[in-house]
Amino acid sequence: MDISAIPGSYSGEIDLHHLRVLDVLLREHSLTRSAQVLGVTQPALSKTLARLRRYFDDPLFVRVSLRMEPTPKALQLQAPIAAILDSMRTLRSEHVPFDPKVSNRTFNFCVVDAGVIKLLPPLLKLLSAEAPRVRVRAIQLETDHLESRLESGGVDFAMGSFPGLGKGIRRQQLWTERYVSVVRRGHPRLNKAPSLKDFAAEKHVLVSTFGTGHAHQSAERAVEAAIPADNIICRVPIFIAAAVVVKNTDSVATLPLSIATVLADDLGVTVIEPPLKLPRIDIYQYWHQRFHREPGHKWIRSVFVRLFKSGKG
Repeated sequence: MDISAIPGSYSGEIDLHHLRVLDVLLREHSLTRSAQVLGVTQPALSKTLARLRRYFDDPLFVRVSLRMEPTPKALQLQAPIAAILDSMRTLRSEHVPFDPKVSNRTFNFCVVDAGVIKLLPPLLKLLSAEAPRVRVRAIQLETDHLESRLESGGVDFAMGSFPGLGKGIRRQQLWTERYVSVVRRGHPRLNKAPSLKDFAAEKHVLVSTFGTGHAHQSAERAVEAAIPADNIICRVPIFIAAAVVVKNTDSVATLPLSIATVLADDLGVTVIEPPLKLPRIDIYQYWHQRFHREPGHKWIRSVFVRLFKSGKG
């Protein structure tokens, strides 16, 4: 590992936290996004960057339009810093066990809202019994940021169907999702198996996940192709919002079966079979190769396999 670019001594020494800050900045090219990944305020991050600039006697980043572009010095540091951080993760993986019974770790995972509704109730029930101090945080990210967050560790893993993720991302299939539609109970025109003509004649609420990279977009396009444009009355970014609109109108929403069955009970809507050829989507959990052997990562992934592997979810 070439660390000749890193000064040997300085009155204000830096530590692994400072190296991780620089590592994240080199990935995100943004103070705002880096602060979100690191879970710190932007002023605190700016203070750390100022210290790094003094330590390395270099500006490290310069603003170009809306991005922070690394200087040649920062690019020279990128590989040795990544190697140091990877070595520390390896040491921790080999020598620090993970005990879910006593751990107070928080796991961050990326998932669309359909996943939150399916995953969280059984997951929290299991954690309460087996890992009472472990916490989880579900977030949504655009696909442009997801891979870098997985690589940096800002997001521990992702759940869903993100076919565009790169080779450094590992994946494990959990179940296959199919689509159904929902209407309010007592809908005046649609029964549980409507014809295509009757289905297309209704007003529809479309869930749009544009920008997330999620495979739901293929189902979204299939509905758009079958429904007259004038009959798509609104688009919403989350599945539960579409179901709430349906509950209070005579409109139709097409959703993953797993969320539709939950909302049928919770919101009092009726599941119907859409007379369309809709895709089936394989749902995976994703994580970065860098964290493949880390004990906490291995444990939380095993939890999702136990709860949601095909036939259990």
